[in-house]
Amino acid sequence: MTEKMKDIQDQLKEALARSSGQPENLRTFIRTYQGDERSGVQKLVQRAGKAVNAWQKEEERIDQLSYFEKKYGSEYDLIAGIDEVGRGPLAGPVMTCAVILPKGCRIHGINDSKKLSEKQREELFPILKENAVSYAIGVNPPERIDEINILQATYEAMRFAIEKLEKRPDLLLIDAVHIPEVTIPEVSIIKGDAKSISIGAASILAKVTRDHYMEEMDALYPEYHFRENKGYGTKDHIEALKKYGPCPIHRRSFIGHFI
Repeated sequence: MTEKMKDIQDQLKEALARSSGQPENLRTFIRTYQGDERSGVQKLVQRAGKAVNAWQKEEERIDQLSYFEKKYGSEYDLIAGIDEVGRGPLAGPVMTCAVILPKGCRIHGINDSKKLSEKQREELFPILKENAVSYAIGVNPPERIDEINILQATYEAMRFAIEKLEKRPDLLLIDAVHIPEVTIPEVSIIKGDAKSISIGAASILAKVTRDHYMEEMDALYPEYHFRENKGYGTKDHIEALKKYGPCPIHRRSFIGHFI
């Protein structure tokens, strides 16, 4: 590779690195080198063009994901998205998140946490925490789940999260449910974590927070493989439960079939 070609590659890498919030760096790269007839340079130009197209598609997706925030944004100033994680596992808490994003938030990659890889969620986690106007996690432990059932424990954890927000929201966007005993106006959205940028952000924050907790529990109770299964009823988890019995973070009301 010639020194000149290496310089061009370095320029593209720099443009790609600086293009997450502004694709003009890539467009400048394309304008600069699109007339260069060398095949290697043209491949780099094509790569830059694909990156611009991907950025534009993501912008369009973020527009669609912000539909409800735009719809209610003129009437309500602070809109909180709320979601839960951990209703189905045999062990560990149910966790919820309430998050208020700044108006016009355009963080690329936000989506239903289930549609993202672990790596993508982990990358978005600090970005969301840094950019949120306010966010809070609500937690209900296994013993409370056993006491009042998982649905009521989830509602309660959602109320905990709302109460912990530094700023009181004017409107709640919630994935699929209405939260009892809440006086703030609510909008329930079916599959809201894939239709609302605020609920999607909440799903990521809740999911990563709970995953980190279950990884800590794996160190205390390694026989149950919590790092891998996050408390869900995988084959290895059920076999361990039958062999060793429940540990302190198992939900007694969930494991009657196995012990």
